[in-house]
Amino acid sequence: MKKSIILAMALSLGCHSLKAQTTVETIGKSNVTLSSNKMTPEALWAMGRIASAQASPDGKLIVYQVGYYSVKQNKSRQVICIMDANGKNIRQLTTASASETDPAWIEGGKRIAFISGGQVWSMNADGTDRRQLTHDKTGIDGFKFSPSGTQVILVKQIAYHESIKKNPSDLPLASGRLITDLNYRHWDEYVETIPHPFLADVTAEGITEGTDILADEPYECPMKPFGGVEQLAWSPDSKSIAYTCRKKSGVEYATSTDSDIYLYELATKQTKNLCKPAGYVAPKNDTSKSKKFQAVNSAENLKNNPGYDINPKFSPDGKRIAWQSMAHDGYESDRNRLCVYDFATGTKQYVTEKFDSNVDDFCWMADSKTITFIGVWHGCVNMYRTDLTGKVEQMTNDCADFVSVSLANSGNKLLAIRQSMSAPNDIFVVTPEKKAEKSKVQQLTSENKEILSQLSLGKVTERWVKTTDGKDMLVWVVLPSDFDENKKYPALLFCEGGPQSPVSQFWSYRWNMQIMAANGYVVVAPNRRGLPGFGSEWNEEISGDWTGQCMKDYLSAIDDAATLPFVDKDRLGAVGASFGGFSVYYLAGHHDGRFKCFIAHDGAFNLESMYTDTEEAWFSNWEYDDAFWNKDKTANAKRTYDNSPHHFVDKWDTPILCIHGEMDYRINANQGFGAFNAARLRGIPAELLLFPDENHWVLKPQNGVLWQRTYFNWLDKWLKK
Repeated sequence: MKKSIILAMALSLGCHSLKAQTTVETIGKSNVTLSSNKMTPEALWAMGRIASAQASPDGKLIVYQVGYYSVKQNKSRQVICIMDANGKNIRQLTTASASETDPAWIEGGKRIAFISGGQVWSMNADGTDRRQLTHDKTGIDGFKFSPSGTQVILVKQIAYHESIKKNPSDLPLASGRLITDLNYRHWDEYVETIPHPFLADVTAEGITEGTDILADEPYECPMKPFGGVEQLAWSPDSKSIAYTCRKKSGVEYATSTDSDIYLYELATKQTKNLCKPAGYVAPKNDTSKSKKFQAVNSAENLKNNPGYDINPKFSPDGKRIAWQSMAHDGYESDRNRLCVYDFATGTKQYVTEKFDSNVDDFCWMADSKTITFIGVWHGCVNMYRTDLTGKVEQMTNDCADFVSVSLANSGNKLLAIRQSMSAPNDIFVVTPEKKAEKSKVQQLTSENKEILSQLSLGKVTERWVKTTDGKDMLVWVVLPSDFDENKKYPALLFCEGGPQSPVSQFWSYRWNMQIMAANGYVVVAPNRRGLPGFGSEWNEEISGDWTGQCMKDYLSAIDDAATLPFVDKDRLGAVGASFGGFSVYYLAGHHDGRFKCFIAHDGAFNLESMYTDTEEAWFSNWEYDDAFWNKDKTANAKRTYDNSPHHFVDKWDTPILCIHGEMDYRINANQGFGAFNAARLRGIPAELLLFPDENHWVLKPQNGVLWQRTYFNWLDKWLKK
């Protein structure tokens, strides 16, 4: 799921293009002097990365988390900082060399709880009087204190042997795994433990071990691979806990996205499913043919909420609870609606139907009648509000991406983290007005001001392009940082992943638009068919048709860019990851000489292999429409498999760089091996950058720098001759 979601941190030490003052033992923020005004991999990894922010109950202070990386040490460190609500008096509370994470206000705002060394600690708001609250043998992944402060949810790992059987005790050194069902590995790990929420007491001596509220249930909560404490919520009276769970295992788990919101009553220890009626029996999963978009209206969806239901949040008065909800089982990129459950009536309603895009995050306002949410529309993620009648109003109108939203005080001010293609995460406070353009958006932090002030950044421009079917498509065009309108530049077609992730104003530490601009490339980033922010029809058109209109949209974008006076049409490249990598592999056999080189990262190459290789079988079942072995497969499925990139290697004639992580269990490394081997066997110039210790992303500092250097060396070789 989108979500989101990895908390990456940055500091680069001892690299040839930076001069930084720090110590070997401690990784943290330091003075950085760049050797030039161009963005480099080292400059990217030197940036501090703000990951979360939370206002104190009285609204006077904001505690937040920042991460830093050391390229030299190939390590990271998370630190906790605090500032006044106006952004002044910023100070770092973390003093140890170890990472400290997940800061949260407790005791009415008198103290801050956090995780250090796998245990929960607390400290005063000035960082003094640090106390270790847990001494848990298994370690703590996350926590959430009750409003009363007397109890706390602890997220801990428990042993799991539903799919991988426990080895005999007399063979302690055996490395084999006996696998008996699906869901035996996920994202980048073999599934031998799963998270469970434990209810613990807060005493004068600390926090107790707690009891598992899902005891004897073989289901993960929060849900892997990215779920955290946002998937759990306390009621305002501290008498109940809402949690997110997909109560399935094995094949059922691997072929379904049907998670639900459950309510656990502390007094009775009883659990109620808020998404499905009592006595509901789930239909047997159809693993051969996806049901796709049947005529499922809102009323039918609300009966049993068949798709993803996640991230519950109680209204301040405790009368209602809201969560993000998808309508279809097996479809991870379905529209994320906002569902509200009324405890008095036991009824549910969708309150964001008038916003034909995703709800990415949300918070209740103090009146318990209004909800603020963020969502993408036309390539920007802004704030919106809805009431309980479903009236939706836009609150901000920024060409940027808000990535989180929460209350900043007891009034109507909102705390947010915001980014853009030209700026990484910073903390903002928003004072909404009736008209979005009049809302006050105030920046509180400038975490990377010192680095950004030394850089010359490329201008990000908006361009609308006509598609082959006569529709208007938004294309971001990023100009080189030293742009001269009298020169001609090589251009890169950026192919988005997902396949249904927005090409919004995102900031990335790998697919960074500004580092491409700094290297003298025009970046062409189309919001092609199959992306949210342009209505459900536009978003859904890609499902079951990966090589249809979306590929035509790519070519429309680059053909339009090639007409610009500053673009050299003879020096075009195409790059992308995940579905973007698939796109590159497909375009390699269908570009009619447009491109001079390609780069594909973690892309699908052979869709028949991909159907059974991926650990989330529901994804291929939905996207490909049918299993490849069915002789009576649907027309959509036949088209999908017939158009798999590996069928068109005979048409490949252009240099290609393949990149893959061997710990990528979403799109297995054999896909990258196959593409690279095929290219070389055809005699096509090709390279393979392989990371044995990376997953679908590249997270280690030195691997990240190697990625960037290899990426630009390849582009320069073929596009700057």
